[in-house]
Amino acid sequence: MPAVVIVGAQWGDEGKGKATDLLGERVDYVVKPNGGNNAGHTVVVHGEKFELKLLPAGILSPQVTPVIGNGVVVNLEALFEEIATLDSRGVDTARLRISANAHVVAPYHQTLDKVTERFLGKRAIGTTGRGIGPAYMDKVGRLGIRVQDLFDESILRQKVEGALRQKNELLVKLYNRRAVEVDEIVEGLLSYAERLRPMVVDTVELLNTALDRDEVVLMEGGQATYLDVDHGTYPFVTSSNPTAGGACIGAGIGPTRIDRVIGIVKAYTTRVGAGPFPTELEDKWGEYLQTTGGEVGVNTGRPRRCGWYDALMIRHAQRINGFTDIVLTKLDVLTGIEEVPICTAYDVDGVIHREMPMTQTDFHHAVPVYETLPGWTEDISGCRTLEELPENARAYVARLEELAGCRISAIGVGPDREDTITVHDLLPSS
Repeated sequence: MPAVVIVGAQWGDEGKGKATDLLGERVDYVVKPNGGNNAGHTVVVHGEKFELKLLPAGILSPQVTPVIGNGVVVNLEALFEEIATLDSRGVDTARLRISANAHVVAPYHQTLDKVTERFLGKRAIGTTGRGIGPAYMDKVGRLGIRVQDLFDESILRQKVEGALRQKNELLVKLYNRRAVEVDEIVEGLLSYAERLRPMVVDTVELLNTALDRDEVVLMEGGQATYLDVDHGTYPFVTSSNPTAGGACIGAGIGPTRIDRVIGIVKAYTTRVGAGPFPTELEDKWGEYLQTTGGEVGVNTGRPRRCGWYDALMIRHAQRINGFTDIVLTKLDVLTGIEEVPICTAYDVDGVIHREMPMTQTDFHHAVPVYETLPGWTEDISGCRTLEELPENARAYVARLEELAGCRISAIGVGPDREDTITVHDLLPSS
């Protein structure tokens, strides 16, 4: 039975949570394989809005087992706050399972994230300040704390002491902050241990055994392709690999078990934080997309930068991830625009690029070259088949599909779970 990966194809906020939720009734496990509480999903179910930050969107489907994989960094305070919020709204969170190998975001990671960002000044990356980057740095530097360490106080104390030996030198001597006490951190982390214990399992065994039983496992990547630390617009990226390959690592599922890779693509482009953005609009149309699309970050509350659709980015993302299908979201936001531009090339100092430039310098200086399609004024929020879309909307979708080199299998025409046109089945048959 299939393992399916959902991946953002742009800079995040494409609607991955809705796509996961759309498939929720047909899958058995939904896994978050990377990231932390630095990125969120907004999911609307029967008119009720849920904002998820650390928990997989599958938590909203009663028959799904939601899993936080080994590739995630977990802020325990944020985790239990989110669980409490969902519990208060009648959502069953007892099904949640967490990898014993997932790393923990400690309070000193958040402190370092904030002071480092301020220290960078004009070169600041625009992080959320949630401590995600420093937690991943400790993971790679072999100074990290894993979830399983909370069940062995001696090991936990040794690891905190080792981490703070370095961190306190930085905080006191470089950033003029007070030293962090080992006891304070250890006691704070241990306070979560007993609540955490029933949720913690060997998720590699759990998920691979589920696949052996012919159950469906869906991996829901956080962030997106162009925030990937290897393939994104470095250094304006996250600290993990939110691509299809990264999902295998972050969930502990081998690549030969993946049947579908679904790319989530917004019908225009948005970005939160700093970094190059060739199609960004700083005019009335940028404001129109921001306002009409409700483009505000779930986690940060920051307005998202908005621009026209960038076909070069999507084609490159398709190659990196090996998309088998695309879910196109927020097509309804373009309703009422007389002419809709699509970026099909870049002009870099007089040289035309029809594929993504190799260097960040060229990407930073890229000027979009557009082709323009006629828009539509009809309300499409009630459309449930491709044929019901206005002719110009169908032509826009067809052109995006042609440029992406991958079929568009579903189209979002509104925020709710039901506001979707299904063109092809997103799950392979058994």
